Amino acid sequence: MTSAIETPLPLLPLRHVVLLPGDAVPLDVGSAPARAAVDTALERDGRLLLVPRSDPTSDDVSKQALGRIGVEAEILQATPVGRERTMVLVRATRRMALGDLAQTEPYLAAFAEPVADTDVPAPEPGGLTAHMTDRVRELIQTEGEDVDRLLARLAEIENPGELADFAAGRIELSRDQRVALLEQPSVTARLTTLLPLVERRLEVLRRTADIRAELEQAMSPQEREALLRARKRAIEEELGEVDDADPEVAELEQRLAASALPEEAAEAARRQLRRLRDMPIGSPEYATTKTYVERLLALPWSEETEDQVDVARARQILDEDHYGLDDVKRRVIEFIAVRKLAPARSGPILCLVGPPGVGKTSLGRSIARALGRNYVRVALGGVQDEAEIRGHRRTYVGALPGRIVAALERAGSMNPVMVLDEIDKLGQGVRGDPAAALLEVLDPEQNDAFVDHYIEVPVDLSKVLFLATANQTDTIPAPLRDRMEVIHLPGYTEAEKCEIARRHLVPRQLAEHGLDPATVTIDDDAIVDIIRHYTREAGVRNLEREIGAVARHVAVRAASDPEFAGAHITASDIPEILGPPRFSSELAVAADAVGVATGLSWTPVGGEILFVEARLMPGRGRLRVTGRLGDVMEESVRAAHAWVRSRADQLGIDPDRIATSDVHVHVPAGAVRKDGPSAGVAIATALVSAYTNTPVRHDVAMTGEITLRGLVLPVGGIKEKVLAAHRAGVRTVVLPERNRKDLRDIPADVRDALDIRFARRIDDVLAVALRGYGGRAKGRRPAASGAPRNENVPVAPVIAA
Repeated sequence: MTSAIETPLPLLPLRHVVLLPGDAVPLDVGSAPARAAVDTALERDGRLLLVPRSDPTSDDVSKQALGRIGVEAEILQATPVGRERTMVLVRATRRMALGDLAQTEPYLAAFAEPVADTDVPAPEPGGLTAHMTDRVRELIQTEGEDVDRLLARLAEIENPGELADFAAGRIELSRDQRVALLEQPSVTARLTTLLPLVERRLEVLRRTADIRAELEQAMSPQEREALLRARKRAIEEELGEVDDADPEVAELEQRLAASALPEEAAEAARRQLRRLRDMPIGSPEYATTKTYVERLLALPWSEETEDQVDVARARQILDEDHYGLDDVKRRVIEFIAVRKLAPARSGPILCLVGPPGVGKTSLGRSIARALGRNYVRVALGGVQDEAEIRGHRRTYVGALPGRIVAALERAGSMNPVMVLDEIDKLGQGVRGDPAAALLEVLDPEQNDAFVDHYIEVPVDLSKVLFLATANQTDTIPAPLRDRMEVIHLPGYTEAEKCEIARRHLVPRQLAEHGLDPATVTIDDDAIVDIIRHYTREAGVRNLEREIGAVARHVAVRAASDPEFAGAHITASDIPEILGPPRFSSELAVAADAVGVATGLSWTPVGGEILFVEARLMPGRGRLRVTGRLGDVMEESVRAAHAWVRSRADQLGIDPDRIATSDVHVHVPAGAVRKDGPSAGVAIATALVSAYTNTPVRHDVAMTGEITLRGLVLPVGGIKEKVLAAHRAGVRTVVLPERNRKDLRDIPADVRDALDIRFARRIDDVLAVALRGYGGRAKGRRPAASGAPRNENVPVAPVIAA
């Protein structure tokens, strides 16, 4: 050993890197003591002491925790990276034996002395040094990387010890092997250890080259071209001469660098861009890979809109855009209030269920405006393929992301209001069940890491406010329905339709047809006339169409008459514009009928009136049922008939009349299937009317299920049914007593316009519906059989009773 260095050197303990003299490597310096050591070295002469730790997993900085031998290194370059890291390029110059530690704070410093080489072999032809020189030269030429510079460096080496360290840098060695070489002063021992390792590396390279040559001979021209491009790319990257000849790939790389993708998504994009660089532009996979990267970058990974949590403003916007719908508005206001108090809470998943035209879909746009969020709609009607939700795997030609991820891309933010329209119309086919795929989308416990088959990286859906729409809940699978908060939207009353037309429909239709609302007006009486005589619906969709027809009529006049100054449309103008009335506001002509009762039914498009006809004819007491009735409704007919027969005495029906007459029960609109138990009271009323020849009041409508004991059981859809009765001009409605609680859901103006009665037993219904019914009319015999009056009753088609 030579003389020790009198001034202690700043020391950096190394965990995994072991440097030998001649090595030049970059070091990522992050700890405060290490950065202080580098700064001190730079202030002095740029020299550092680099010593490997005895145990790379230990944080101990005592002398016993460090190796015996390290290297002295000079700092070639130091570049700050951020505020707490420095990238340092160092080159090891000579071996140093570690002495005592001079200090441990604020950085490590130690005394050291150079280690001299021992047992240096003589440079003779055929000797160990010459043999190693030949093997290293052959290794450089076989590897084929930076050959000229490395051969020139090899020619400059005259010291056998320096040759051994140079050879160690050309092959892969473990940490323990490099530590052993560092601590070995004998040059002969180092050369003897390294020579077989270099020869083994040479043999591996020769075999690899032979295999590569065989593979290249078996390659197609396209595969050989791809391989050469990959090699060219690797060489250019190594030399820092990357060719950005493809401007599209370069643009994608710039967009990726400027984006804020999550690390997993960014790594997927980088991986595909590397593949893209090595692909021929004409390759079929080039376009699909490029499209994938574009879709990945197009997603708004870090984009979010700021919620407007002003309750008063939200209420004002909802009231401006929609009239009525108080239940939905109240729930949205509750969500905004909770959002204000607990911003981190995930939003609700609402499902708006109601007939067409009541504003379910448009309500989503208003909710987005009230919250200050972006709005996007996903149409689910008729979707039968699971891949439409989860996306197609990129192995398939024409693969695309699923509708959920595509909707996020269109929305431009990760927290939009997303309307899942017509969720009850989802199908199920051989390609999977899209409703099952939606379970993960709508589950707050899972949707923070939704994986689309096309994107293949997790997408956070937890901040999306989902709003589903449906006409009915029966066709929504129970697990999916359980994940949503169902809010029912009933049909509008006549007063509500008038207000909606006045506020929204008339101004919109006039504007769409180029008419000035200041000069063209439509009377309220005209709107009421359109509602009563030209539409029969729960919503306002057809009402808007008819108003549009009125606007077109006025537009023709405006375009034909140069002196047109305006128009005022009244009720008397409507028949001229829209033609004869299509519907009557009354059930039928103002007359009662025998054997004809008016029932109420619920359908997916709202409530409807339903007629039940019963007719007697000579026979043997048989019962016949027509009108495309379902099993449940047929059973209701049989139950009603059994009750009438069992109560014939009390009802004043001659038992012989029952025994000698067949009864035919028919529900008009035979092309439409009907089912359900709620027509039971109407069926019983029609049968009693037919057997007793007692007229049924034409202005009375009824609903309720019956039992063989004559009880009237509650049914659903009361609000829709009562609204249908009101639309049809009914004056009195009979409901089950146990449905009294549903009266609060009916608008006040409808309640005031109707005489609503409640029934516990069928006798209570008959007392209201039958003219002159006295309850227990023992011994009263019916008048002679006659044809029921008013048989030609108009029928409103329904699909469920």
